[in-house]
Amino acid sequence: PVRELRLTVAPAPGAVALRTAGPADLDAITTVFLGCWRESYAPVLPAAAVAGMSDEAARALWARALADPAGPVLVATDPVDGHVLGLTRYAMQDGTGWVHSLYVAPDAQGRGVGGVLLDAAVRALRATGARDGALWVFEANEPSLAFYQRRGWTPDGTRRTQPELADAPQLRLVRRLDIGTP
Repeated sequence: PVRELRLTVAPAPGAVALRTAGPADLDAITTVFLGCWRESYAPVLPAAAVAGMSDEAARALWARALADPAGPVLVATDPVDGHVLGLTRYAMQDGTGWVHSLYVAPDAQGRGVGGVLLDAAVRALRATGARDGALWVFEANEPSLAFYQRRGWTPDGTRRTQPELADAPQLRLVRRLDIGTP
């Protein structure tokens, strides 16, 4: 069973509230995702991959994710107005804690939202018994690679490409989850 995680960070510059997303969050999640896809990924992905993510495809992708009982989608919201600033999706798979997605709205990037989301995902995966974690990141996405590496995630040498993402190379990053801090 997936336990709901609720954590509120005291209001301060960059403060967020975390909660499990539901169907009512679909529009906000799609907006954050497309903002990242079209702004943050534009310099690092092939133009065909960026252009290939339509509004309809993004909405369908996140509708499926929200309905998937295998792992929750956690949203970070502004504690004052409830505006969705970012999201993460994570799940246990074959004994490994996977961070499947982490997106922060372009106008909220650099404010610590991604770190709060990633730390919450790590804590939740630990609580399910995960000792090891993994995630995929686009090889050319140097800002994201640096972000994950600052938090102890390291490439394990595994690469992949996916036709639906214009075969843009991805690296698998791994980290022990059962030691240290998030």
